[in-house]
Formats: sequence, C-alpha cells, structure tokens
Amino acid sequence: MRVSTLLLYLGGIVLNHLQSIEKEMSIRHIWEARKRIARIINRTPLIQSFVLSELAGRPVYLKLENTHDIGAFKVRGAANKILSLSDEEKKRGVATFSTGNHGMAVAYVARMLGIEAVVCISHRVPKAKVDSLKRLNAKIEIYGESQDEAGKRCYELEKEKGLTLIEPFDDPYVIGGQGTIGLEILEDIPDVTDIIVPLSGGGLLSGIGLAVKSNDPRIRVTGVSMEKSAVMHESLKAGKPVKLEESETLADSLLGGIGLDNKHTFRMVQRYMDANLLISEKDIALSMAFMMDKHRMIIEGAAATGVAALLTNQIPRQEGAVAVVISGQNVDLSLIYKIIQNYV
Repeated sequence: MRVSTLLLYLGGIVLNHLQSIEKEMSIRHIWEARKRIARIINRTPLIQSFVLSELAGRPVYLKLENTHDIGAFKVRGAANKILSLSDEEKKRGVATFSTGNHGMAVAYVARMLGIEAVVCISHRVPKAKVDSLKRLNAKIEIYGESQDEAGKRCYELEKEKGLTLIEPFDDPYVIGGQGTIGLEILEDIPDVTDIIVPLSGGGLLSGIGLAVKSNDPRIRVTGVSMEKSAVMHESLKAGKPVKLEESETLADSLLGGIGLDNKHTFRMVQRYMDANLLISEKDIALSMAFMMDKHRMIIEGAAATGVAALLTNQIPRQEGAVAVVISGQNVDLSLIYKIIQNYV
C-alpha cells in the first residue's frame, strides 16, 4: 500500500472515530441537561481565591460543587439520568454502584422523586459516606473490596429485580449533567483559559471538556488524579481501558475502574483532556489543610487534587483565568482531625 493511500485510510479511521463521538454526545445534550435538572439542582457559587491567585500569578477561581445538598457534583448527572427515565422505569426503581458520592446523588434524587433506590458499595467506602446513604433512606448492599466488585452485584440486581441501572460516569445523560458545570464556568468567567478537573471514570471531565471546548477549543482542560490506582491515567497510557487493584488513598472518590467495555468516557477524555497530572498523597493532604487554613473550607481528597496542582506549580503560567472544580466535601471527621494535627 502506498504511503499516500495509507495516510488517507488512517485519516478516514480517525474521522469516523471523531464522528462517532459527535453522534453520541454534543453540546446540545448539555443544554438539554441544564433545562431538565433546573427544577431540582441549584447553580453553585464560583469564588476567587486571592491566595491561589497570588501564588499562580493569574486569577484563580474555585467552582464550589461541594455546596450541593449532598456535598458533591455527582447530583447533576444522577438528576439528568433519573429525570430522563420513563414512568414505568421510575416505578420499577433504580440501582447504582459507587465509591460513595454517586450513590448519595442517586439516593438523593430518587428520594426527592419518590423512587426506590438500591446502592451497591464496597467495604472501602468511608463511614461518612455510608452514614449519608443511610440518612437518604437508600437500600445499601455492601459487596467486595472495590467499586468494580460492587458493580458486579449491581448488574445482578438489575437482572433479578428489573431495576434501571444508573451508571456512575459512562452514560451520556450522566456526562451531560456534569457538563452543566462547564456552562456555568463559561458564564461566570468569560476569560477562562484553564480548567482543572478531578479525574477518575471521566464523566466529569468528559462533560466539562465537551461544554467548554465546543465554545472555545483553546481552553486547556487538565485532569488531576492521585498517584495510587489512577485507572484512567494508566488506561490512556495503554491506549485502552485497563483494570487496577484499588489502593488506600485520601482521594477515595477517585477510586474505581473505568470498565473494560467503556463506551464513552475513555474516548472523550482522550479527545478533550490536554494534560493529566498525578498528585502525591502528601500534596493532597497539604492541599486539604490549605483549604481549611486559607478558606475555612473542608473538602475531600479528590477535590484537593486540583488545588494541589496549583500549589505544586504544575499548571503553566500564562495569561487568563484558571477555574478549579472543587468536586466534593464528604470526608470522615477522623481524617480531618489527622490532617489538622499533621499539616495545619
């Protein structure tokens, strides 16, 4: 095969790949999500961090997704998915698997709409999140030592009881719901040039990336993960979804696999993410302490990864504003006590 013919052939593959993504998701999905969830999801505040701005040499803003009723951004995607269900599906009930925050989001929306919800979690989920699930009246099944193992139980319940599965991240409605964060950032900071997003399964980054790059492809989207068990990071290196054993980490919300049969987020993260940074456990702890000290704000380890990227000077110094997504605040008080003792 001639080189020119080969290049045309490969170009056709790439074009078809990108077109397939566009057919699955477009900016229209995010605008539709915004309208759908407006009656139950409040717009979250965006504040400037003058301390981080001084350190970064440019305006830095914090998008406070920790201010939702459940203390995490996941409620957006869960609301968009559940509100899209038929009356028959709502009547049968829903099920999900989670490292905690998505389960709380599904339970919260389901309770608000009078829908039965079953949440499958592993034994690794912190007590604070388990207690929150109980307060939301979710039916909890604790199974296995990882989100993937809890997911297996959830798929069994889907078949046994006819429940509708609410995927944690790899679903167009969930991605669309999370993407509404990107629309709000663009409205509040028209001159934003960098957005820092915690990265796990990729639903959050996929939605925000689609939202902002559909408006301005020059906006730089950086994904931040912990060093331990960063499945999306390793999958991108391998060029395909891989499976890793979960490890102990302060950023427990970022644990869990992306699914070896991932349908959406792996490709979308490949397309929309400009850089992926790994954050050490020490820097996560220091960033949690920084937020308590400078902003009087308790955030979970996953949310602190974005702050850590700035504190460790891993974000390029250039013109324009930076937005950091503070993804959640659901953390055990015992952990907060240890961080205060050791780092504040």
